[in-house]
Amino acid sequence: MTVLEIRFQSISKKIAQSISLLTAAIILAGCAPQPVRHAPIVERGTEMKKPAQPTPAQPVQIKKPVETQNYVVQKGDTMYSIAFMHGVDYRDLAELNKIDNPGAIQIGQQLRIPLPTPTKIVESKPAVVHPATPLGGIKTQPKVGRIPYSDKALAQAEAIQEEDSPKEVTPVVPVVAEVPAVKAEDEEEDLEWGMPTIGRVITLYSESANRKGVDIAGRRGQPVVASAAGKVVYSGSGLRGYGKLVIIKHNKTFLSAYAHNDQILVKEGQGVSKGQKIAEMGETDSDQVKLHFEIRKFGKPVDPGQYLPLIKP
Repeated sequence: MTVLEIRFQSISKKIAQSISLLTAAIILAGCAPQPVRHAPIVERGTEMKKPAQPTPAQPVQIKKPVETQNYVVQKGDTMYSIAFMHGVDYRDLAELNKIDNPGAIQIGQQLRIPLPTPTKIVESKPAVVHPATPLGGIKTQPKVGRIPYSDKALAQAEAIQEEDSPKEVTPVVPVVAEVPAVKAEDEEEDLEWGMPTIGRVITLYSESANRKGVDIAGRRGQPVVASAAGKVVYSGSGLRGYGKLVIIKHNKTFLSAYAHNDQILVKEGQGVSKGQKIAEMGETDSDQVKLHFEIRKFGKPVDPGQYLPLIKP
């Protein structure tokens, strides 16, 4: 056997041994125990729910306390008359004092009466003016760098410094426009008053004589109309000395009252427009057929002649 054949057989044996070892390794790897993987357990009939998210806390709204004054119930007072005398809605007055039945008040009982809120004037803040900066800014450092000393270099440095010296700059003064003060809405100017009925004025308002309104003569059944737009806050005969009475609230400032009517044509809570018929003239709780008309500002009687073209007697 030649040397070449002997080498060939040796190489063939080594290849066969390598293949046998590789095959054995693959077989052993396949027989090795594998890690057990469990399927996820899901309970049937139930759904996976996300954890509840915490509800953000809502801001607590704090009501501003109502400024009040105390009033002691006198003989002959009713919830309606007290509210009328102070220029408030009797329902608001009952709610403030936690009274379910407006007719269930007693002599000597103390009530809280809300104080009227005056009209506020909001002043605008003055504009803030910043000082003007000179054009080109302010030079704080020279431009000269390090150069060898010589007469020529000195002259050059002086020339550069002269160029960079600040020039006179006229300051720019900003023009600030004057902002007028912003005033709250004037409710008195918004109201358009009109005559509540036609007829001759037989009694004028008088603070000294305690006459709280005007009396206008007429005939029974004559139309009585709203002097201005608003909401009916009282309709009935619960106020002694006024007969069948209608009270209209026009805004936070003004009320108007229509007394001694024969028939009332509106209900409490009803909105009315200027000139709308609300009642018919009569003589309930009066010595003659007439309309007693009042205007109250913040609960206090004022002269209707300031708002109406009354014909004096």
